[in-house]
Amino acid sequence: MTTKEELISVNGLDWFYREAEPIAATDKLPVVLLHDLPSQSYSWRNVLPALSEQGFRSIAPDWPGFGFSAKPDRRDFAYTSKAYMQALAEFLQALQLDRFHLVVQGFLGTIGLQYALAHPEQIDRLAILNVPLTSAAKLPWKVKQLGVPLMGDMMTQDPLLVDRTLEGGGGYRVEDADLDVYRRPFLKSSDAGRSLFAVVQNLKLTQATAEIEAGFANWQQPILLAWGIRDPWLPLEQAETFAKRVPNTEIESLEEVGHYPQEDWHEKVNAALLSFLRRQAV
Repeated sequence: MTTKEELISVNGLDWFYREAEPIAATDKLPVVLLHDLPSQSYSWRNVLPALSEQGFRSIAPDWPGFGFSAKPDRRDFAYTSKAYMQALAEFLQALQLDRFHLVVQGFLGTIGLQYALAHPEQIDRLAILNVPLTSAAKLPWKVKQLGVPLMGDMMTQDPLLVDRTLEGGGGYRVEDADLDVYRRPFLKSSDAGRSLFAVVQNLKLTQATAEIEAGFANWQQPILLAWGIRDPWLPLEQAETFAKRVPNTEIESLEEVGHYPQEDWHEKVNAALLSFLRRQAV
């Protein structure tokens, strides 16, 4: 199954995204997959075709400031959750995605969850992979330092930060060929580092988790928590606390998987997602 690489300009903002489509026509809703920092849509490279083979059109964009999407100056794009939610709404509208399944991962996944709370009518099923969900979640120093003035300015210009973060989140070695793709935006220009610096500075995790805890108390659509239990930053206990408070939520523990499940062990992610989407299908 071939994954296409596309570029679309939406209100002056260029979005790069990867898409895999089923061979035959299907009435299944599409799946939108959102990546974490300092990652990109490439992290879903082994998940997209697995979904499309089962009849799901799947779309994974690079967030603005990441991967091969635009990296505007912060005077033109605020890099706040509000700015990202608005940009995501416009991107989805441009692709005519009115209703879909949503998959979110990592610390940037809080933006995806905030978007879901603001647009529940668009979300059919929601899969959450190692996202801060409760007030107990803290930004790890490995990430937090990327937003510290002077220190963060320098660190975010180092392409090797991608290696250290992706591998530090799970303890697995990422292949050199894959790291080459992740590093490429940082090697191309300083804009990738400046965008990452701005994003980390604007990650209001305490505020975001408070909104998530309050908002999902009344959520009705099915939720899957597919959790890499080797995550050094977000322990399984936080997912269990969330599941106790939110109706219609199930947990799938991913053994020997870390913070970036789709990178660490995509086969387990594929199995969990497909089981969830097929089982809940109307």
